[in-house]
Amino acid sequence: MANIAFFAPAASGHVNPTLGLAAELVRRGHRVTYATTAAYAGRVAETGAEVVPVTSTWEGRDDIEVPQMHGKELARAMLLLLDETRAMLSQLGGERPPDLVVNDGPMCWWGRILAGRWRVPAVETWPNLVSNAHWSMATEYTTFNPLSPRFLFMAARLGRFLRTEGLRDMQAFMRGDEAALRLVTLPRAFQYAGETFVDRYAFVGPCLSERDYRGGWEPAGDLPVALVSLGTAYNDRPDFYRTVLRAAADRPWQVVLAVGGMDPGTLGPVPPNVEVHRHVPQLAVLRHARVFVTHAGMGSTMESLYFEVPMVAVPQMAEQRANADRVAELGLGTVRAPDEITPDTLWRAMEDVAGDERVRERLAWMRRQMAAAGGAPVAADAVETVLGRR
Repeated sequence: MANIAFFAPAASGHVNPTLGLAAELVRRGHRVTYATTAAYAGRVAETGAEVVPVTSTWEGRDDIEVPQMHGKELARAMLLLLDETRAMLSQLGGERPPDLVVNDGPMCWWGRILAGRWRVPAVETWPNLVSNAHWSMATEYTTFNPLSPRFLFMAARLGRFLRTEGLRDMQAFMRGDEAALRLVTLPRAFQYAGETFVDRYAFVGPCLSERDYRGGWEPAGDLPVALVSLGTAYNDRPDFYRTVLRAAADRPWQVVLAVGGMDPGTLGPVPPNVEVHRHVPQLAVLRHARVFVTHAGMGSTMESLYFEVPMVAVPQMAEQRANADRVAELGLGTVRAPDEITPDTLWRAMEDVAGDERVRERLAWMRRQMAAAGGAPVAADAVETVLGRR
């Protein structure tokens, strides 16, 4: 059996989509190592993979505001990622070379570099919409000025760093051209222009794992359940959470509200039919939910679709807007702009999608697309095919 090394940034939206694949490869007898931080070690260990502990430059940094990945913020985001890459390489460069690397495609530059240093094939996991000549996030949803001094400074720093690794084509590096395969953890039917992605793309759908580390959840009674969460990154929205509390008051629903790092005690009175947590076992709640008010991060979107839960998407940044628009375009839910939400408009949107039979039909269709994509077993088959080419 092979030695397979996993690398991903310390972020739920990039670690969680890989866990089912790691577990499946372990089940097949491969030795899987996974470099991650203490915050994610528990969920990685549940897969049976060996945790390789690392320390992130992003941990414990109250002075870092999560950057947007476009416009003026893009250069700052990429400089933070360059610093993280240097730190990870200093911690991981002495590891014994594996037979294959599985690394996050959008953000894990160090995985690409280590695969190159070790001269082993790399399979990239892409937990979000991908881009090509027919559809691109950069042209459809994000903007930046490539001639701005800040971007040019970033590009010069990154270029110098890559040259020390023997890499002279920065655009090829950013695209991940050296990867043997890109595993996209969404069904092709959800991808814009999905039929145009052919060479080295495998749309395997979500590779979900049970995530026992989060614990279970059961509804308190017979009321329909609504889950509300803005994810783990762009979730500092106290006014939005207060709007949810006002909307839910006296409604015949059980509302589960996740508020991230906020202190729930700062939100004011909580109606008796609402439970407020910093974090919830999302898969466990979605099993019972009738509607999901979500930021439309791709991980949450795929999990909602897996359980056929209609969405009210409230996107917080460009990538989430792209996901939310696709949800609406495919008839899987609806979208509301964050600055236009009131208690009445929010609750009306929730009840509308929860009771819409056409939305239910579309959710069942998308669930069939996910089943056909194959998930973790098909993803593991693809990894083993790349191993067989060595």
